[in-house]
Amino acid sequence: MESHTIVVLEGDQTGQELLDEALRVLQPDVIGVELGLPRFDLSIGHRRATGNAVVHEAARAVREHGLGLKAATVTPEAPGDVGSPNRILREEIGGKVIVRTGRRIPGVVPLGGVHSPISVVRMAVGDAYGAREWREGEGDDEVAFRTERIERRICRAVAEFAFRQAERTGAKVFGGPKYTVSPVYEGMLKEEMDAAADRHPDVPYEPQLIDATFALLISSSGAPMVIPALNRDGDILSDLVLPLFGSIAGSESLLVAFDEDGHDTPSALMAEAAHGTAPSLEGKDVANPMAMILAAAALLSHVDDGPCQAAGRAIRESCLEAVAEGVRTADLGGHYGTTAFTDEVIRRTRTKLEVWASL
Repeated sequence: MESHTIVVLEGDQTGQELLDEALRVLQPDVIGVELGLPRFDLSIGHRRATGNAVVHEAARAVREHGLGLKAATVTPEAPGDVGSPNRILREEIGGKVIVRTGRRIPGVVPLGGVHSPISVVRMAVGDAYGAREWREGEGDDEVAFRTERIERRICRAVAEFAFRQAERTGAKVFGGPKYTVSPVYEGMLKEEMDAAADRHPDVPYEPQLIDATFALLISSSGAPMVIPALNRDGDILSDLVLPLFGSIAGSESLLVAFDEDGHDTPSALMAEAAHGTAPSLEGKDVANPMAMILAAAALLSHVDDGPCQAAGRAIRESCLEAVAEGVRTADLGGHYGTTAFTDEVIRRTRTKLEVWASL
């Protein structure tokens, strides 16, 4: 069995419990691949104890090994506290693109015409986030200003990854920025989308303005879509798209980094579930581990290695098939606990890979 390394970023509360479930699925006797799984404790207590040094150490490990699996973590609100580990990880890993994919869960009724997967591919840096802000004047004459910026290399990374994601999943590239109103600023992303379309002529391409993208999402034919977006547009789109499937339990989030000299192959990927730490569910064996398990599967699917890709596919199919056959946690109307659901995914993954190996 060939060895690969996934850096494990531990978290808080139910987030950590669900990470542990996903790691059970990644054992070599389940997936047939030997994985190194170095662990870093990113719980809020350890982040405080180390002054965030553990976050920087974890980021270096993800950069070195190229793959990271992160549990949900608590972000304290008090000024001067340790803040969000995601910001540090994003900056130090060099993450340029965030990908969030919503997919239909069997037995869960989606909204509108949404049936096939929708991936939102957005900038991970720049745009409205991190912009310099200030105010001038007083009273009714007070004026607020903000200086935003985007970079062509980030636009190119978003566009290229969107087309490669569409190519890999049989989807169309849909949507885009409000380039008619903002041809200089938002038009930069549209230029890179058009250039990527030329490089990938076999991928269906249907550019739309961002407001039309929102409007057409619910009235679409249900075909799989990949939507490239600016940072804030994509943040809002993700919060709309994922609940369209009736639950975010089938959704994972990927942070993608690229080398400065190209955007063909990611230099690092960090995956996590799209949900939070759910403190009210901690220790009750009722939380749904599916999104965390799918995050692990997504990492394996992006590795340029046949056994890893097969394992990623087997895990993903096993999750969805289990739900289709009534193996559901309480949030999906079932009676299975966290551990029992994972046990069933493990059983199905083993069987599926054994059958494929015999064919």
